[in-house]
Amino acid sequence: MATGGGRAAAALGLILLVCALRQEAAAAQRYNAIWSFGDSISDTGNLCVGGCPSWLTTGQSPYGETFFGRPTGRCSDGRVIIDFLGTCICIYGIQKLIEIEHALTDLTTAAEHFGLPLLPASKSGGDFKKGANMAIIGATTMSFDFFNSIGLSDKIWNNGPLDTQIQWFRQLLPSVCGKDCKNYLSKSLFVVGEFGGNDYNAALFSGRTMAEVRGYVPRVVSKLIRGLETIIRSGAVDVVVPGVLPIGCFPIYITLYGTSNGADYDRDGCLKSYNGLSYYHNALLKRSLASLQRTYPHARIMYADFYSQVTHMIRAPQNFGLKYGLTVCCGAGGQGKYNYNNKARCGMAGASACADPGNYLIWDGIHLTEAAYRSIADGWLKGPYCNPPIQH
Repeated sequence: MATGGGRAAAALGLILLVCALRQEAAAAQRYNAIWSFGDSISDTGNLCVGGCPSWLTTGQSPYGETFFGRPTGRCSDGRVIIDFLGTCICIYGIQKLIEIEHALTDLTTAAEHFGLPLLPASKSGGDFKKGANMAIIGATTMSFDFFNSIGLSDKIWNNGPLDTQIQWFRQLLPSVCGKDCKNYLSKSLFVVGEFGGNDYNAALFSGRTMAEVRGYVPRVVSKLIRGLETIIRSGAVDVVVPGVLPIGCFPIYITLYGTSNGADYDRDGCLKSYNGLSYYHNALLKRSLASLQRTYPHARIMYADFYSQVTHMIRAPQNFGLKYGLTVCCGAGGQGKYNYNNKARCGMAGASACADPGNYLIWDGIHLTEAAYRSIADGWLKGPYCNPPIQH
């Protein structure tokens, strides 16, 4: 516990830091709110409002241990990308955030001193004037009707697809901006995605062929573009749209679908065909976003390149302040090449977490660590992994 003098010194240090950076702040992009849509990569607790259900492994310890000291519904050991974007958007980048965090003596975030707190889950109630997070674990791009039409309705356990999240967002607006929403939203940052991962997971984990799943991609991307149009027409101007991750690099896929044929793997040890699916989705998404940008020239549509960034982190983790690429931090107690066992996943009996998650890229076999998400947020804020970068 810090003394009164220690707290005063920390506060003084924070004030001096802010004053020193004031000139830089004047040139920085600022937003009045952040609105987030997505799945488990972005969820900050929508599935755990009122408490995490006992069956939800990501709602159990050791999830959340690094920053919050308890599970919060985030699928990580701590914060996720949207937390860092919300915290950093007014304070000039990740490194300055670290300096400010070190000056504070409790879990109050720097963002709260600059007007943008950690983004609340939209289902939590309360004040959403600084934005809200509609993202929810398991969310898909396509609606239940689509999965029902292809015989996969039993694989969709979450009723929070993109269309539903947009409905949640629109229901919040009257209490947030009244009749001046277009002006208000034009000064907000929107992060829409990643979307698509769970659409493909549902099919792949059900045994559908890669050729069949690739056939879904144009429909998934088209649905996402229509959702983006709805958001832009509502008043959004600055919109970040992440692509999907290189799923062939994640231990859950490598373990479930690995082969003895070396030709099935790329130089990073990832499954080529599964990464090919991600690459196809992202290529089509980028082309579609370029067309969307031409249709709405007043908007600033930013493509966040999850695929390249995570691939680079696997290939050279040391360049991102990490030590381990494909090895899971919270997994099967050191068993197997990747420390991953689908029957003893993080949060389940038989699984345990590493002592140093800050050195790992992958947290639980399918999600990343807080350290990784911090680095990814920095790559989106300043580049080179967001085109154009969020800060300009």
